[in-house]
This record gives sequence, structure tokens and C-alpha cells, in this order.
Amino acid sequence: MAATRIPVHVDHLGNRWGWFLALGILLIILGFVALVFTPAATLATVLVLGWLMFFSGIVEAVQAFHTRGWGGALLHVVGAVLGILIGLLVVTHPIAGALAWTLLFASFLTVIGLFRMIAAIWLRYRSWGWAVFDGIVTLVLGLVVWVGLPWSGFWFLGLALGIELMLRGWSTVMFAFAVHSFGHVVELRPAA
Repeated sequence: MAATRIPVHVDHLGNRWGWFLALGILLIILGFVALVFTPAATLATVLVLGWLMFFSGIVEAVQAFHTRGWGGALLHVVGAVLGILIGLLVVTHPIAGALAWTLLFASFLTVIGLFRMIAAIWLRYRSWGWAVFDGIVTLVLGLVVWVGLPWSGFWFLGLALGIELMLRGWSTVMFAFAVHSFGHVVELRPAA
């Protein structure tokens, strides 16, 4: 009988499982709040994205300044201008930004869902039925969001954020319990 061992890369986490548990619970609570206050979560998400774009534009501008004289510095200048301008547009007009982001996600989900469905049917690899199911669900979600525009722009990002936070929180809670169980693993050695 082979010895059961704790994986080397996670054995040091055994005494920190409580932190993972607390993080998971916090993420679940934040996800629930985002679901309850979906329109506010949508606007908050858009504002965070807008500010991130703005500050990334400033970073690009600093990089462009430091690389002046290099032929590729123009790429940093373009990135800086677009990041700053689009970031400011999104921050100053968050509802229009929410609609634009929702339109982008609706397009993405529709195209990706259709692609996954067609590719799985065409390739018929092992467990291809699940990929078809995934493609259908993604396509339908994209179409629901697309058909619901402009009203889906007020709830979609907040709903997606809430679901994502709750799922990540749940997976973190499950990881915490798995890490905690590592401390209870008994090493079995073959009889001599």
C-alpha cells in the first residue's frame, strides 16, 4: 500500500484555513449584496472600470514619456490617450458606460456561445455534449441580454458580479475545508 502524502505546495496552508473560510464567507456576502442592489452594483462596476481605464492611461503616458525616442513609443501614446479619454467618458457618464459594457458582453456571449456549440458539434470530442450545452446556455444568455437592451444595461453587470462573487466565495469556502482536512490526513505505510 502506498503512503498517502500531503501535496508539498499546500501543506503549509493547513493552519491558515480559517482565513480562506473567512474570505469565502465575505465574498458570498458581497455577492449577495451585489444581487440585492443590482443597479447600484452595476454603476459601481462601471465606475471602477472607468477609473481603472483612466489610471491605466496615465501609466501609459508615463511609459510613453520614459520611452520617448523609441519607435514603439507611439503605441504607448495612443494607449494613454484612449485610456484617459475613454476612462473619463465612462466615469462622467456611467449609465452610458453600463450600456456600452453590457452591449459588449452581450456580443461576446452570443458569439462565444455560438462558436462553442458549433465547434463541439463539428469536432465531437469526448464529452462534447456538455460543450454543446455550455454553448447553448451562453448563447441564450447573450441573446437575453441583447434583446433586453437598453434595460439589461441597468442590471446585467451587477447580476454577473453578484453571481461571480458568490461562486468564487463558495469555491473558496470549499477550498478552506479541503485545506483544513489536510491536517487530518494520516500517512499510511506498508507493513515491514
